[in-house]
Amino acid sequence: MFDFDFLAGVAREAGRAILEVYGTDFDVSRKEDKSPLTLADMCSHKIISDSLKARYPDIPILSEEGKEVPFETRRSWDRFWLVDPLDGTKEFVKRNGEFTVNIALVEDHTPVLGIIHIPVTGRLFIGRVGEGCWEISGSERRRLKVAPMPDSNGPVRIVRSRSHPTPGLEELLSLIPSYEVVNRGSSLKFCAVAEGEADFYPRFGPTWEWDTAAGQAIVIAAGGVMLDLSGKPFFYNRQNLLNGPFIVSSSMEWLRETGILEKAFRLHNERVKAENGG
Repeated sequence: MFDFDFLAGVAREAGRAILEVYGTDFDVSRKEDKSPLTLADMCSHKIISDSLKARYPDIPILSEEGKEVPFETRRSWDRFWLVDPLDGTKEFVKRNGEFTVNIALVEDHTPVLGIIHIPVTGRLFIGRVGEGCWEISGSERRRLKVAPMPDSNGPVRIVRSRSHPTPGLEELLSLIPSYEVVNRGSSLKFCAVAEGEADFYPRFGPTWEWDTAAGQAIVIAAGGVMLDLSGKPFFYNRQNLLNGPFIVSSSMEWLRETGILEKAFRLHNERVKAENGG
């Protein structure tokens, strides 16, 4: 069994370290993929890694800011921690508060436990697939459930990235009769679906496994779904850690009835073919 209070405490400690840097005139460097990196990323990584290793020494850790682990080594992992010490570094640099600490436990290629902590507000989301999903804010604990999809006359609430435009999103939205857009940064998009503030989160642009694992566990624990564009479950610990497109929804039934998966799959393939000169 995993100690939820311990894991929540680790996320909060990492969040406090992030806020210490957030309040300073911090420097921003660039990684090989041109994404930003700050002292806050590294401080959070060290706190989470050291804490998890001390409490759960037999479970390996894969972290965005950790040492790269070759696929030959991690391919044998049947359970591991997947960590993004500071998800939304662009939001951190912009100082808009929409950045998070993400910790996920992956078993047999599937996230089964997820924690997302928002340092600026102190809110914490925790989900265990098959058990439930909760938001903890101060001393209050609230059980979360995805919202029922609106009827055919109501608008669908689409959540999209604040800083990472999704290629092809406008074409997909044109196929939905009525919708409202909800903007969120980092993993707050998953939280919006889990707590019923949004219905649908399509993502065609690139993400990494550590960007999505905690959010996926939280959404599924709250009753939602996350699928690739072929309708298959989203799996982890692949040889290439770069994710493909995906769909997050509060309702599998809605996806089937509207045919939105097939439409998204077709639009994505058409765009890729056009980009490749086909």
